[in-house]
Amino acid sequence: MTQSNTILPPLTERSGVIRWLRKNLFGSWLDAILTIVGAFIIYWIVKELWTWVFTVAEWQVVATNLRLFMVGQYPLEQVWRLWIALAFIMFLTGNSLGIWARKSYFATILLLAFPVLLTLFPFGDEPRKWLIILTIVGVIGWGIGRTASEKLSRIVIIGWIISLPIFILLTRGFSPEDGIMPIVGTNLWGGLLLTFLLTVVGIIFSFPLGVLLALGRRSELPVIRLASVLYIELVRGVPLITVFFMAQLMLPLFLPPNITIDRVLRAMVAVTLFSAAYLAENVRGGLQAIPKGQFEAAHALGLNGLQTMYFIILPQALRLIIPILVGQFIAVFKDTALVAIVGLFDLVGIAKTVLAQPDFLGLQREVYVFISLIYWVLSYGMSYLSQQLEVKLGVGKR
Repeated sequence: MTQSNTILPPLTERSGVIRWLRKNLFGSWLDAILTIVGAFIIYWIVKELWTWVFTVAEWQVVATNLRLFMVGQYPLEQVWRLWIALAFIMFLTGNSLGIWARKSYFATILLLAFPVLLTLFPFGDEPRKWLIILTIVGVIGWGIGRTASEKLSRIVIIGWIISLPIFILLTRGFSPEDGIMPIVGTNLWGGLLLTFLLTVVGIIFSFPLGVLLALGRRSELPVIRLASVLYIELVRGVPLITVFFMAQLMLPLFLPPNITIDRVLRAMVAVTLFSAAYLAENVRGGLQAIPKGQFEAAHALGLNGLQTMYFIILPQALRLIIPILVGQFIAVFKDTALVAIVGLFDLVGIAKTVLAQPDFLGLQREVYVFISLIYWVLSYGMSYLSQQLEVKLGVGKR
């Protein structure tokens, strides 16, 4: 019998709880003091927050006005249309996870089970039923995407492209009042519904406009380059709230009396134009990071300028600036709260109307904690998806 000698690493490299604590938290007397003080502060904050959330806070204000927070004054008898639109998006989400994230089991389970987790909140029987349906639809979509071939990815991409028009069509309607889907005016859109639409429309339409502006700023044609520079610098030189005031208050002064533009549409255009200017600078930074050798190699292969930019340069530039783009999209999502100042009832605007109710005066903390939690969950979701996309594309790796 041969005796195997186990070679242990040096004491300084061995891992263990005690050694980790001594190295990271109690390495010196100053580290020990800072650790004890920090632990005391964290304990005090968590204890006070826990006490306020579960014993002091009056969450009845949220439960009573939950429909206002979600959809504003959208007619209750037509809310089923929004659930159908969400079911379509949930099905596409399941397909996408099954095709492109087959190994991300934790993220898949978390996203597909999220509607079921929402049933724990006081939503009522009808929303709980729809949330369970959304989960079932998402699981079915995931199963189809998991077992189908890669050819299904093209259909899923087409589905995502048409999802926004379908969502807006279902939200607005297209028939008279006595029809199947009567038209619901945008003055009744509000809450998270309006915030979501403003964000998605702003992101989708500002992206191609920003890319075109970035390419225009690098153009060799003086007229195009000057127009792009003037637009970018002019929009970036004013705050977003002034753009909203221009769109909501001053634009009607320049239109004929018999022509009116929907207020929500004006807000969407304002968000798009403002975001495009900042996105153009982000894209321009990515284009400048591409070495000139890439251009020369593309020209050596016989590609013209348009082909070089479309097939070689832009994919690399956009890949480099994924973190910046997602940061811009998160900023757009949070900046939509400014529409409450110009009279639109988004999530923040609905919060103000709820706090004006006589039964809920003085409950600002509960209301703003609730909407802050919504903003944080959605912002973190976008950030997490961008991190997964960076890992998938190998951003920062050679």
